[in-house]
Amino acid sequence: MMANSPWGDTPNGGKDGSGSGGGDKEPPAGPRNPWANPRPENSFGQNRPSGVSSLEELLKKARQNGGGGGGGFGGSSGGNPLGGNPKLVKYGAIALVGVFAFFSMVHIVPPEKEGVVTTLGSYSRTVGPGVKFTLPPPLERIRLEDVRAIRTMAIGSPSATDENFVLTRDQSIVDLAYEVRWTVNDPAYYFFQIANPEETIREVAESAMRATVANFDLVQAIGPGRVEIESQVQQRMQDLLNEYRAGVTIQGIAIRQADPPSQVDEAFKEVTASRQERESAINLARAYERQVLERARGDTSAFDQIYEQYKLAPRVTRQRLYYETMENVLSQVDKTIVEPRGVTPYLPLNEIQRRADPAAGSVQAAPVAKGGQ
Repeated sequence: MMANSPWGDTPNGGKDGSGSGGGDKEPPAGPRNPWANPRPENSFGQNRPSGVSSLEELLKKARQNGGGGGGGFGGSSGGNPLGGNPKLVKYGAIALVGVFAFFSMVHIVPPEKEGVVTTLGSYSRTVGPGVKFTLPPPLERIRLEDVRAIRTMAIGSPSATDENFVLTRDQSIVDLAYEVRWTVNDPAYYFFQIANPEETIREVAESAMRATVANFDLVQAIGPGRVEIESQVQQRMQDLLNEYRAGVTIQGIAIRQADPPSQVDEAFKEVTASRQERESAINLARAYERQVLERARGDTSAFDQIYEQYKLAPRVTRQRLYYETMENVLSQVDKTIVEPRGVTPYLPLNEIQRRADPAAGSVQAAPVAKGGQ
């Protein structure tokens, strides 16, 4: 007789786990085998069949529910997670490819931009604003560039720590700070002709500025010649960039600062003030010169007119000139000259004249009569 198991009878009802020994009898009370499956119960308290785990039941039910229809997981479609219909998968893939191709082939170019299309990396064409079509990448690609925006590049700085010295015609040094305004007129040249467009524009601007300032002296460079310098620099830059085929248009040059070096700034200000005083004195002298010349020209014109009248009537003209001259001479004199006839020894003509003209002088004099009365 075999020894009993230390865990008691087996779940099969036998004493040694072999199934013999009366499977219809209830197992005796005592410790159970921990490695055997428990005797599960359903929701109604009834015992489930022994020897079947809950995981196996779940998998079995999943296979039963998914089979036959082909619409679920693990069905007759071979386990296809997208369904058992191969046409649906095919159409879905085609639709996905079509959407990708549509968004990669259709491009909207804004009004302020132009597009450069490349075919396998080589330039193909330039397209304007609107809806444009290209082949899908990597066959064709499009690159947009704003051709209307005015871009500004600052060269030099008004601060003393960043000085930009330029040599003038009179061997002087001027500190220049200026701005360059430019736009893109041909995106194809701008993208493919030069490696670094902005750095090229900066170098061309500095070269053109130095070549232009070398034709002006220091006074002109910091004063009246700045407008001419800006115009010449713009023209020089445009000519050089056209030779490079850079696809860039220079809109203008603006000089923000034109000063001597900071080390000699005070002395230069004194020299500038002296030059301004000299120019002011010269201008005053020239104004007085013009005034005297105009007065002399007027007197000459009046004398010529009188001479023409004198040739026509010498006696009348001579008498008229005499009267006008005497009137100018004696108009401010406190004397009265009258004819001798009918004049009494004393006639207060001076007093009468003062009463008539209060602004007359206070010097009194006796009346003078021709003929000696």
